[in-house]
Amino acid sequence: MWSHVRTFSFASLVAVVSFGMSACAAAPQDPDSEELSEDVGTQGEGVTGTLAVGSELKAMANVNLRSSASKSASILYTIPEGSIVTVQQASPSNGFYKIKHNGTVGWSYGQYYEPTGGSSGTVNAATLVATADVNLRKGPDTSYAILTVVPTGASVKVLNATPSNGFYNIDYKGTVGWSSGKYYSEGTAGGGGTNPDPGTNPDPGTSTKADQAMTRAEAGVGYSYWWGHGRFSPNGPTASTKGSCSGSCPDCSHSGQWGGDCSGFTAKVWQVPSSNTDMTVDSHPYSTADFDNDTSQWSTVSRSNLKKADALVYRSGGAGHIFVYSKGDGWGSMYAYECRGCSAGCVKGYRTASSSYHAIRRSGY
Repeated sequence: MWSHVRTFSFASLVAVVSFGMSACAAAPQDPDSEELSEDVGTQGEGVTGTLAVGSELKAMANVNLRSSASKSASILYTIPEGSIVTVQQASPSNGFYKIKHNGTVGWSYGQYYEPTGGSSGTVNAATLVATADVNLRKGPDTSYAILTVVPTGASVKVLNATPSNGFYNIDYKGTVGWSSGKYYSEGTAGGGGTNPDPGTNPDPGTSTKADQAMTRAEAGVGYSYWWGHGRFSPNGPTASTKGSCSGSCPDCSHSGQWGGDCSGFTAKVWQVPSSNTDMTVDSHPYSTADFDNDTSQWSTVSRSNLKKADALVYRSGGAGHIFVYSKGDGWGSMYAYECRGCSAGCVKGYRTASSSYHAIRRSGY
């Protein structure tokens, strides 16, 4: 069986669902069953200064979303590491940015975020444009001293087209140093990231089955976690349909008629069984115990050879979880879609997966 080493913490996924079927059950000792808490001492440049409204940021660690711009303000919930948030107000307050995460608006501390996108690898441009305020350092790492801050929209001269440790050797108004490529673009200034997962809404006339599966996955983002269920609109959630979950599953309480748990979500994305084609019909045909074993509908593949719309699943001691893979390193950071737990809901974003997980592929994908 797969080893039980954990590399990442996720929201609550527990025990056994009624009607004799385990959904996304996690054993009490499993970190996946714990509520997230904010990580302290996060290393990174963070974000400061004015950002473009509508631009996207990625959480570099678990970080609290608060009701107002203060460390003493009440915590709405903890945003998981790797999650994508959208900037709602250009200027920060006390270092906090007004952001939106999965439909919830609140305030979160800028030190825990970095821009999405940015430059990486060898650049072709002679100049780069800063998409946010970013430190210029003496060397290619956050441990080096700060020489100055390059402001949002400023152009810098590239001295070496190939980065070192993700940092470019640049010249800003005569000051030469190193700066993180995540904060620069080769295009026009303006802050912002791009869609973190382009291609999830393909032209249906040319899309593959995997493309269509990812479109269904995208539609599920923002719905509430609903233990033992799976019901989503192809048009995505609204304020009145997203639903809400409270408590610790399986003893959690759900409000609304839409949402799902991890296995109900995956079954809708994969359209398994073949009759499960209507996302608006509530169904929960399989549990993680089912997905953990190969069938005629899916089979195990190597995590080193993942493709879009594959899934990763673990099952051990009555505990389990499954999520849909989009892109990235199957043994490292990967972009995923999942109904993660009561507090997190159905989300997308970067995550890792321990060696407890193995990869499976839908037949025909």
